[in-house]
Amino acid sequence: MQAFALSVYRLLTWALQPLVRLRLSRRAAKEPLYGQWIGERFGSYSQPASEGWIWIHAVSLGETRAAAILLRELRAQIPGMKLLLTHGTATGREEGAKLLQAGDLQVWQPWDSRKATQSFFKCFKPRIGIVMETEVWPNLCAAAKEAGVPMVLANARLSDRSLRKAQRVSLLAKPAFASFAAVLAQTDDDAKRLQLVGASQVSVVGNLKFDVRIDPALQQTGRAFKQQLGDTRVIMLAISREGEEVQFLEQIRLISGINTAESAIESIANKSASKIQWLIVPRHPQRFDEVQRLCEQAGLAVSRRSQWNDTPTPADIWLGNSLGEMAMYYSLADVALLGGSFEPLGGQNLIEAIAAGCPVIMGPHTFNFLEASETAQAAGAAVRVASMQAGVQEAAALMGQPAKRQALQQAGAHWLAMSQGAAQRQAQALADVLAE
Repeated sequence: MQAFALSVYRLLTWALQPLVRLRLSRRAAKEPLYGQWIGERFGSYSQPASEGWIWIHAVSLGETRAAAILLRELRAQIPGMKLLLTHGTATGREEGAKLLQAGDLQVWQPWDSRKATQSFFKCFKPRIGIVMETEVWPNLCAAAKEAGVPMVLANARLSDRSLRKAQRVSLLAKPAFASFAAVLAQTDDDAKRLQLVGASQVSVVGNLKFDVRIDPALQQTGRAFKQQLGDTRVIMLAISREGEEVQFLEQIRLISGINTAESAIESIANKSASKIQWLIVPRHPQRFDEVQRLCEQAGLAVSRRSQWNDTPTPADIWLGNSLGEMAMYYSLADVALLGGSFEPLGGQNLIEAIAAGCPVIMGPHTFNFLEASETAQAAGAAVRVASMQAGVQEAAALMGQPAKRQALQQAGAHWLAMSQGAAQRQAQALADVLAE
């Protein structure tokens, strides 16, 4: 039955290729990078066949940032290693370009057809394949096995929702997960779910993202902007997803009873601070213009990060329309409402915010980072609320509670320190697979 299911899947992925090309061309209208090197998506490469690569697949931005943490340790353990980096999204590829050194290579992830995946392994002949977090594809895993390339699922996580999805296609999922030479799970619960879906060589090594290092230059820029604001406090909706900005803007208007952020503080924080500066940083760059329109429709004047020089431009609300600057935004903000957690989307990574010393308020939906969010809450390093309304109220109240903000920062620093070390453990596990 498994062989039959894989045959049907291969026929389907072959048939869907014209639709994939069409989707890429449509996305390229907003993000031109999707229209470049399209041949790589289907197993066509300009460079000659080579070998000896340490291949890391990081599908999007979050996985690429986790890969950067792992890569620091890998380069230390494997001097002179040749990195082959693949991605599925434009934001991932843009971020990944920053990680390349002389002799490294970056290409698109092959579409999961039999021909494209086989062509990928024939061209690059990697020594090992390292897949970040959750990106498990049946044909890719089968082609790796045929090529004799050991595969490792690094920083692996699997939510209950993803487990249920995988179990519905278990004839495809189980052989794919079983093919990994090692699965390096973030938590005990992740390990149990990964085993249920077919993974066998599973060990619990922790979450790479706890080993994040905040860029000092970005932190300094954020703090310099903050210093210019005097006693103004910044409340940020961080890494927001569709639907959350509307909620956030509605709360600004409803709680204040007016349309400007300058006077909203009178209703929200009972005059405990002189002013609140609102800030939204959307998760996806293709939504920057859309979010600006939402702000303007709410009656708020907008200043985009791209318009700033050495001083933020005054406005009712700021729009963080830049990539790779989250550490700066967290250093600028006095509190962050965690995007993805106020809609049933699973939440975004709260670790970078806490590492930058920014207190975090989470909504009810954090299943993508379940253990991190729960342990942070238990440690007093983050606050959970039931709704955006409660989140905005809590954030504004914190502006008049410097002692509570400081307590959150101190608890966050301790929580972070107690959770670190995964990068070294995962790099060692990968070195062990290579040695075998």
